[in-house]
Amino acid sequence: MTTPASPPAPINDPFGYGFAVAGTILFSTKGIFIKLAYAHGVSTEMLLSLRMLVALPVYLVIMLTLLASGDKVRRLLTPPVVLASMAVGILGYYIASYLDFLGLNFLTAQYERLVLFTYPFFVLLFGVWFFGDRMLWRVVPAMLVSYAGLLVIFGWNLAINPDGLVTGTLLVLASAISFALYQHLAKRQMLVLGAGLFTCIGMSTAAVVAIAQNLILVGPGAYLTLTPQVWGYGLALGVLGTVLPSFLMNMGMARIGARATASTGAFGPIVTILIAVWILGEPFTLFHALGTALVLAGSVLFTRAERAAHRAVQ
Repeated sequence: MTTPASPPAPINDPFGYGFAVAGTILFSTKGIFIKLAYAHGVSTEMLLSLRMLVALPVYLVIMLTLLASGDKVRRLLTPPVVLASMAVGILGYYIASYLDFLGLNFLTAQYERLVLFTYPFFVLLFGVWFFGDRMLWRVVPAMLVSYAGLLVIFGWNLAINPDGLVTGTLLVLASAISFALYQHLAKRQMLVLGAGLFTCIGMSTAAVVAIAQNLILVGPGAYLTLTPQVWGYGLALGVLGTVLPSFLMNMGMARIGARATASTGAFGPIVTILIAVWILGEPFTLFHALGTALVLAGSVLFTRAERAAHRAVQ
């Protein structure tokens, strides 16, 4: 039995691209807030749970509002659809996030964002391997250019500060792979439930898992020991780095598809680099400039190749 191809989506949708770009920019602030919180000695599990504690009430209120809008919405929530949405939410918002948070213990915010930036390539590969998409061979050079950029910065880090570099890179790369698979699976759930309802179900489930994990590890009393600054970073992570971008990205994905949404990610590294250098005082050398330029150039080439392929099909 053949796997159905990814559902077609309009490629020239300015609102879809606008949502995706805005979501990407907001998501790019996540690493900054994480690094600031880590400077206060917060554990990965605690910080992830703080992010979800802030986000969970928002998603629950929106979900209840959507469910109260009519029987038509409630009829969509069959057990298979709900369970699938919960599983996809755990993959994209818990597993991918946890791996990324863990990786930031070892990497700079700039390098972490550039490694995550490779997820469009995995979106393409998963689409070909598992979802019946065509392989676009013309994007392969773009992928090689971007990975060459990552190797430049990886080499610089290996020479200057190698401790934990390989571990951190592998963790963030695993996060990118998880998020790429999530993009394909989420698109299919959104076709059934809509972007808003799916986002609420997926994120609420991931939030419960993350909070439960931290409660098991340290207990509820640990939250009382946190400083106001740490709570502030948790609030910023929950609102700016989670709630707003998750809805924006999913609305963009619902309009233009997973691969087109992934192609808008070039804005993320630029914003992250600017903030990381300004706020965190991270170095930005000639090697960083060269590596970043290669990664972004690869992204531009990737996007152009994809659009050319879509025009050829149409």
